[in-house]
Amino acid sequence: MHHADDVPALALEAVTRVHGAGHAAVRVLGPLALTVARGEFVAIMGPSGAGKSTLLSLAGALDRPTEGCVRVFGRDLAGLSRAELAALRRRTIGYVFQELNLLPGLTALENVALPLELDGSPVREARAEAQEALVRLGLGALGARFPVDLSGGEQQRVALARAFVGTRSLLLADEPTGALDSLTGELVMRQLRARCDAGHSAVLVTHDASHAAWADRVVSLRDGCVVEHATAGATRGSGGPRR
Repeated sequence: MHHADDVPALALEAVTRVHGAGHAAVRVLGPLALTVARGEFVAIMGPSGAGKSTLLSLAGALDRPTEGCVRVFGRDLAGLSRAELAALRRRTIGYVFQELNLLPGLTALENVALPLELDGSPVREARAEAQEALVRLGLGALGARFPVDLSGGEQQRVALARAFVGTRSLLLADEPTGALDSLTGELVMRQLRARCDAGHSAVLVTHDASHAAWADRVVSLRDGCVVEHATAGATRGSGGPRR
């Protein structure tokens, strides 16, 4: 899918999300505006309950806003059919959410290859690409293992590999390094940074300032609203990651 270069990867326009109705209504997000350019790596930080995961769910078409518009590469998600949304999730958006776990009946390699196979890639090609994704994340020898035989950190890296395969050009990651030691966490951040340097876009929800420092921009959320945008370079300091 070729997109016009000036169309942002992600645009949330005057978005709110309200849970419940009437007296029980609670606004968990918004009104909020956020644009992520192509090739941009945006980190989102904020206290628990600030709306970070809700924002990712809206960006990833897993949830719909109560008001406002969410566009992915210029397409208004509200105008897409269920089939079109499913195709968008297979081809364009890669997710690493804490609760979207691996399928236990498939090996690591099969889990990573699954989105490609669902989208019609020949099995051999899908698995070759899946193996490459595993190798990049230091899991090249573990492709034949089932999730139950992998550590939490290994499972998380398999989920990342699955998010990276194919034509997916918008990566959404919710605390993807939660189960990882610091060395592996840095490997994951380096992979995300490399993807963005190659023209993909990423939105990372994190509590870890050292991980946020890999991003181009840090957006702070509080009570469902953006309270500040900072260029991550300002937080990087001399010892931090370099582009």
